[in-house]
Amino acid sequence: MIRRKIILAIILGTSVALTACGSGATTETQVSTTQESAAESTGAEDTAAEANTDADSAKETSEIVTNLSKIDNTKWQYNEEDNVYYQLGIQYCENPADTEYEELAIIVPAAYMDATDNGDGTYTCTLNTTAEVNGYTAETAPIVFPVNTPGYSAQSPMTEYSSVSEYTDAGYIYVHAGCRGRDAGAPAGVTDLKAAIRYIRYNDGNIAGDMDSIFTFGMSGGGAQSALLGVTGDSELYDDYLKAIGAVMGVSDSVLGSMGWCPITSLDSADAAYEWMMGTTRSGLTDEEQSISDGLTVAYAEYINSLGLTDSDGNALTLEESEDGRYQAGSYYEYMVSVIEESLNNFLADTTFPYDSDSSSQGHQAGMGPDGGNGGFGGGKPDGEKPSGEMGDFQGEKPEGDDAGNGETGEIDFTAIDNISRTENSSGVTISGTFETAQDYIDALNANGTWVTYDEATNTATITSIADFAEAVKTASKGIAAFDQLDESQGENTLFGYGDGEGAHFDSMLMSVLSELGSSYVADFEEDLSQEDELGHTVDYRLNMYSPLYYLLSSSEGYGTSNVAKYFRINTGLWQSDTAVNTEANLVLALQNYGSEVDYSFVWGQEHTTAERDGDSTTNFIEWVNACVAAEAE
Repeated sequence: MIRRKIILAIILGTSVALTACGSGATTETQVSTTQESAAESTGAEDTAAEANTDADSAKETSEIVTNLSKIDNTKWQYNEEDNVYYQLGIQYCENPADTEYEELAIIVPAAYMDATDNGDGTYTCTLNTTAEVNGYTAETAPIVFPVNTPGYSAQSPMTEYSSVSEYTDAGYIYVHAGCRGRDAGAPAGVTDLKAAIRYIRYNDGNIAGDMDSIFTFGMSGGGAQSALLGVTGDSELYDDYLKAIGAVMGVSDSVLGSMGWCPITSLDSADAAYEWMMGTTRSGLTDEEQSISDGLTVAYAEYINSLGLTDSDGNALTLEESEDGRYQAGSYYEYMVSVIEESLNNFLADTTFPYDSDSSSQGHQAGMGPDGGNGGFGGGKPDGEKPSGEMGDFQGEKPEGDDAGNGETGEIDFTAIDNISRTENSSGVTISGTFETAQDYIDALNANGTWVTYDEATNTATITSIADFAEAVKTASKGIAAFDQLDESQGENTLFGYGDGEGAHFDSMLMSVLSELGSSYVADFEEDLSQEDELGHTVDYRLNMYSPLYYLLSSSEGYGTSNVAKYFRINTGLWQSDTAVNTEANLVLALQNYGSEVDYSFVWGQEHTTAERDGDSTTNFIEWVNACVAAEAE
């Protein structure tokens, strides 16, 4: 596996210790950079190394091109309670498309700085490279980037200091970058975050932090964009968009690690994946809607069989037609059954009975920030709303009011947060109360019919079918074409619109199904899919930029065109109906096939949340980052 070391050889005639330049500098900086790679020699990691050869060689010799000044080390502010220095409102691109969003904040443990009081509330700081926080120094500290963009919404910049002491106490450098949301159209959000990463890396040696140890983390649409940052490092598809906003060029935007909870991603196939897994739970469909669901299911089988996915033993994963015509057979189907059963058996192994399900982590959770607090995730806001001057209105606690959620169950109405259309679905089983034994819990799962078989002797269980699993605990909560809805009203339609806040169609697979059915919607799809954005790119081009598997699979033309992160952590609530389990499983499989190291968990009983088998998500994320950094040091 490649370890992409990015060594920014800054050749300047002045010292960086007391850089005091303003952002209005007019002299363009062009400095040589070098990117070195070291590949290990065996297994899947060799494949990943070969895949990255072209991407690496293209970056080996480049120049930093920017008019942006580096972070001004005479303008640090200090927070005594958290013992950190910080700066807000740092512009990270020369020509921001939206000045309300495209700026960042940086928070640094005070131990990494030697400070002189300027007498006006600011401090002049130089790096202290010997002091340690949690075993890290100013030169070795990881840098973490939160991505709080539920429903691919905008992330407001931090305009007032907000504590992220969980991370700074761990010795991390915390960078909070505002970014545009879906109203601006893809790829605005990921482009902005890439520009922020490039700007921070441009400051190598000027600020604390190991530029080779950058980690992103997010949930839902934020989990998706975190995953994309991990997969699309240095992809040339983004160059036009980065240049348009004046991002620093000649600097890598790749990262070492990416964390995603419930990532809503792979939107090029997500509609078909949804119908393949959850289409049987729908009721009251019109004949046309049923035909679309059936057509997408068949299209999904064709898609899976074209990918070349393999399991950990190298066995091909494919789908075969079943008696019901829904392709619920074959090695891929059996693999997905094993994913579900593994999740259930992990739950049984982890759980001590009696078990109080009402105090567990089941259901839609308020976890937009790790551990139910802000966790650094504050700032995600529905599009059309401007920053409130705070880090963000939703800080991981249940919103108040009738639209916020169910006051009795504590469940969150995520529609009020991310503006993604969901419908109420009363089918399935209800898990509530205290269960004295594991068998009592299994009996509750089987309340509407037996689909789980439990072996008390081994404390393990099996399921009858994916359809029965979905009917019991994962019923569809989105309409036909869950992500590219026929009336262009879904949030993802807006994401693939053209920057005017209006929706547009983007799913070519869905268009093919509609064409076969002779649907009147085909003309709308053809018009939207042929349209070009301001930079001359069609939706297919932009969809590739937001499709991780485009970069990961050897069957794709995007394979080997980006610098993929070495480490990924992907956790999801197995019972969520926001996306199909197979969409997230495909991402895990593709990363494993590529050669990245993937820590993943499909968490039983949890829905759309920062899902964890045990502990809290902030602590677990920090422990994972520490483990990744330690592995790099070996």
